[in-house]
Amino acid sequence: MRVFDFDNTIYDGESGMDIFLYYLKKDPKGVAKFVPKFMEGFLKYKRHVITIDEVKTKYALHLKEYLEKIENINDDFEKFWDINEKNIKAFYYKIKKVDDIILSACPKCLLEVMTNRLGIKNVIATELNPNTGEIGEICYNKNKVKMFREVYGDTTIDEFYTDSISDKPIMDISRNVFLVNGDKIIKIKKDGIYLDKKFE
Repeated sequence: MRVFDFDNTIYDGESGMDIFLYYLKKDPKGVAKFVPKFMEGFLKYKRHVITIDEVKTKYALHLKEYLEKIENINDDFEKFWDINEKNIKAFYYKIKKVDDIILSACPKCLLEVMTNRLGIKNVIATELNPNTGEIGEICYNKNKVKMFREVYGDTTIDEFYTDSISDKPIMDISRNVFLVNGDKIIKIKKDGIYLDKKFE
């Protein structure tokens, strides 16, 4: 079993930020009033000032308010990936398999449009109702393990690919782990043993 993170792992960038920029370009007046709050939340989260659950609590209402105004969000997702599909990294096209599992903090409703194009059907990601803006389980950090286990039980992860130490909980339950930096891939865990003590 192979499991892949998405943002900055097989996708070159942060899809959440990119979809925000997509709407900012498409609807600058409509999005403008949300920019300060969204940027505040994003930056606080990236700097580890607040947790992902605090982002959900403090900023979800702004997301809900905007999503309720979008007439056909599924069309927007398709157009977004028409533009951003080029950001799928070349290495993944070379190694991808149809039974790969994508495990991501990206909203599943957005991510599945791209994974369908890739022919990947196994997706575990943040639960977001695109029509109401309601956020369910956030697929991040320890929650990734919880959500993975809910679908696959104690199935062994043979290979896990990620760009971030925030995925340490999934690293810990994987036999082999690969750290992705751009197109560079480094094996940091082999047969259950970390090759560098800093990851233990």
